[in-house]
Amino acid sequence: MLADLVSTRSELAAGRSSAPAELERCIAAANDPACAHVFRQTCHDEARAAAIPAAARLPLAGLAVSVKDLFDIRGLTTAAGSTVLADAPPALADCTAVARLRRAGAAIVGHTHMVEFAFSGVGVNPHFGTPAAHDARHGALPGPARVPGGSSSGAGVSVATGAAFIGLGSDTGGSIRIPAALNGIVGFKNTARLVPTDGALPLSTTLDTACALTRSVRDAIVAHEILAARRITRSPAPLSAWRLAVPSALFLDGLDDAVARAFERTLQQLRSAGARITEIALPETAQLAEVNATGGFSAAESYAWHRTLLQQHADRYDPRVRSRIERGASMSAADYINLLHARRAWIARMEAAMASFDALLSPTVPIVAPTIESVAPGSERDAEFFRVNALLLRNTSVINVLDGCALSLPCHQAGELPMGLMVWHGALRDDAVLNVGRLIERELQKQ
Repeated sequence: MLADLVSTRSELAAGRSSAPAELERCIAAANDPACAHVFRQTCHDEARAAAIPAAARLPLAGLAVSVKDLFDIRGLTTAAGSTVLADAPPALADCTAVARLRRAGAAIVGHTHMVEFAFSGVGVNPHFGTPAAHDARHGALPGPARVPGGSSSGAGVSVATGAAFIGLGSDTGGSIRIPAALNGIVGFKNTARLVPTDGALPLSTTLDTACALTRSVRDAIVAHEILAARRITRSPAPLSAWRLAVPSALFLDGLDDAVARAFERTLQQLRSAGARITEIALPETAQLAEVNATGGFSAAESYAWHRTLLQQHADRYDPRVRSRIERGASMSAADYINLLHARRAWIARMEAAMASFDALLSPTVPIVAPTIESVAPGSERDAEFFRVNALLLRNTSVINVLDGCALSLPCHQAGELPMGLMVWHGALRDDAVLNVGRLIERELQKQ
């Protein structure tokens, strides 16, 4: 299992390693075949300049951080996984998230590949290839290559393979947590308003969240504190002190047998460790389809951004992405205003139903990663692609519409494909979710 950032920082402080040595390990991992299609462009020489001895005193200690290709990095073109923007001028400045990571001592190693314009949870990109899922705990997955999850596909695999300690990404419907689940790593989607998204190409200005993939919950806390410029309140309370709930509606529907077994095993292990877990119906989640009946925020808001580009370059878009964006063209202003009101009322009902619990537990995604071949670009596979995409996004997207926060952490064992446990709640419950997640991770690492 890969060492996390927190333990590596301890090694640096003790003089048993150095930031340049750790960076070279990450660069070597990036050049390994396991990292094929992970990076769109690298800046290793600039990263080496950042991994200086003085950086060891900073929170990220000169260690490697990858950046999803929709965040501006000074001097690099931000293409968002597309060919449409391939000739755009280089960014004149770092976006706020990258700037905060640099100030904390990050050695930025490059832009990672992603789903075109971030509009899919599968991870497939017809323009640049698709990185294969990798298990950070147990190495390369057996058998045919499997999808890495999206849209932060390269970011997830960069962390899982050891090419980066942190992968900066975005989460609009699950784009951090899905790659976390399918690659055996940790992904934390914070409350959206806590981290600025300026300098990042938007999918949905309402739902977009700038956040990170890491190797542990401890690292997720470090990354969030840097990105949000705030301190997490650490709680000394044991696992038994937290009130946890498992909602059955929607989240447990149609689980793969492997996911169902891993989820039940995880709940049993946590109960044996003293966790108080209550099963609830939470029927409000079934109302979400009605809230989004006119198309949801992503279609409308992405169409508003893309409509001029579509008029000029529609033939250069991934057809699967273009079809989803173009759905937004039919939403009227009245429909959009009604959506805003419906969401606000739904959030109020959800928060009332969850008020007596500190966090909720669900499978991050209901299925294990399918093979890349089964959903590869091609109209003959479109039906399977959209079926898989809907399943991968089903559980995670609830939290985005809720304006909530959620953590995905690994819950699989050796011999199983990677799977994730999602710990979540509503807006500004980030500290509780991270504290509960840290305790759960400690228990699951005993298995």
